[in-house]
Amino acid sequence: MAFAAPAADVPTPVEVAKRATCTVSSAAAAASVSSCSDVVITGFTVSSGTTVTFSFAEGASVVMTGDIIFDQTTASGPLLTFEGTSVTFNGGDHNINGNGADYWDGEGTNGGVAKPHPFVKVKISGTFEDVTILNSPAQAVSVGNDAALLIHGVNVDNSAGASLGANTDGFDVSASDVTIQDCVVQNQDDCIAINSGSTIVFENNQCIGGHGISIGSIASDKTVSGVKIANNVVSDSMYGLRIKVDSDASDASVSDVTYEGNTVSGISKYGILITQSYPDDFSTPGTDSTISDINFTGTTTTVSVDSGAVRVGVDCGSCSGTWDWSSLSASGGTGDDLVLNDATISGGSY
Repeated sequence: MAFAAPAADVPTPVEVAKRATCTVSSAAAAASVSSCSDVVITGFTVSSGTTVTFSFAEGASVVMTGDIIFDQTTASGPLLTFEGTSVTFNGGDHNINGNGADYWDGEGTNGGVAKPHPFVKVKISGTFEDVTILNSPAQAVSVGNDAALLIHGVNVDNSAGASLGANTDGFDVSASDVTIQDCVVQNQDDCIAINSGSTIVFENNQCIGGHGISIGSIASDKTVSGVKIANNVVSDSMYGLRIKVDSDASDASVSDVTYEGNTVSGISKYGILITQSYPDDFSTPGTDSTISDINFTGTTTTVSVDSGAVRVGVDCGSCSGTWDWSSLSASGGTGDDLVLNDATISGGSY
């Protein structure tokens, strides 16, 4: 009589446990952190032609104990990408160095030497703090998180590019649920450029030597709403506070923007500029985008411009609503130039 063989035991699936601590001391090792609960980046140099992506495990804790340095490269940007959910990243006050002087020629991304951009892409949610982004070839930090992100204590230092650096934006934001606070940006372009997104806070930061704090430029089909810009210091810059919408933008909008307690000084062109004529400051503004609900409230925002600059400029093709500017005080320069379309401004001294 034949007997059936006993059924083989079927192993129960077991989730692979995260490794406790992983140490990264080379560009190649960065690819092996996806199962690490703790990551220590001891520092390394990245050779020409190489880009680096860290894909962290959910909830990972990451610390830098050394610098990451990029040789001059033929690679396009981003040169360094951070990905992951609920990550805690602490740079330990170390540098991520792009060796910008190898590229700077006064032309930025408009010509001359090819410049990888952005330099660093931050796609994590959680926190990203205490690191210096040093000498980026062009745009420094691109922010593209898909859940809440706090950027804190980051120093974007392109001060060495004062004569030849260009298009060295500090933070380019195309994301929602972002807070950037207690950072310092020294550069030759926008301190921050908010290109799309909602629920964005930019507060207690310093912007030195560039083009000030910007919303935009806003292209077609892009929207920005729910932005708070508070308690920042902008100094020795071309612009102070700016909203710039492409003149040919359609189905685009900027709304619900609040400025509070900012200090702006040493401005050479416009203290405040709101325009739908970009890339021109003033021209023929577009009418297929909208700007509404732009307010200066709470603690007074003070703006001081140089003798040849304009305190306030507004060039609207399609703006609406009553804007509360009761907490704005602007001085110096040549006064104001206002083309408001259907918007009205209430209060303020400018």
